Amino acid sequence: MAQIYGVNSVFEALRARARPIERVIIAEGVRHHRLQELVHTARQAGVPVQREPRAALDRLTGGANHQGVMAVVAAVRYADADELIEKAAAQTIFVLLDGIEDPHNLGAIIRTAECAGAAAVILPERRSAQLTETVVKTSAGATEYLPIARVANLVSFADKLKKHGFWVVGVESSAEKDYASQDYSGRLALVFGAEGRGLSRLLRERCDFVVSVPMGGHIGSLNVSVAVGVVLFEAVRQRRP
Repeated sequence: MAQIYGVNSVFEALRARARPIERVIIAEGVRHHRLQELVHTARQAGVPVQREPRAALDRLTGGANHQGVMAVVAAVRYADADELIEKAAAQTIFVLLDGIEDPHNLGAIIRTAECAGAAAVILPERRSAQLTETVVKTSAGATEYLPIARVANLVSFADKLKKHGFWVVGVESSAEKDYASQDYSGRLALVFGAEGRGLSRLLRERCDFVVSVPMGGHIGSLNVSVAVGVVLFEAVRQRRP
């Protein structure tokens, strides 16, 4: 079993019912405007709700910012990357992340990708943050809805995507092409690298196009989670009728 914490994360887990929930624990005396709705949703789902001293939640979550709410759930399961490709439609968007090691960035990216309607986020098995409690909380529950897959090698996976009709578009601050001038129609894989390092050389070479988000201020680059939002929502905007 695993645990998730934070009001939004627990609430979305109850709504999604993507994995079994053993129980919800609420700290005594906690107040939150969504708490009554959360308890009602838990009871509708047949999930026991128990009250515990806040110190008990502090201990169970290792002192994390749990907002007085946590749930004991089944361990998260990664999606199968090959199955995701087989299910891909004509306008599917995948988000590929190359070496994103900060769990808060990963959680924010997953939240953005789910809100934009991406079909999945793909992570490498090494040199990457994975689906921890911190990632789940930062995603505000998006991990309960959006498939997350791991692959042994992102370069090989990009090659496989291209064989299945995907355009692979890398995003890197050094690229000359403005992201807004790119055509994002069709099956699409957007590839983002870690801040500072950017995309690995081999993965960059596999991209059909590499674009950048122009900067107008004194700081030379965006947080990667913000860059994902900028480019991903431009792709979504272009696909609207």
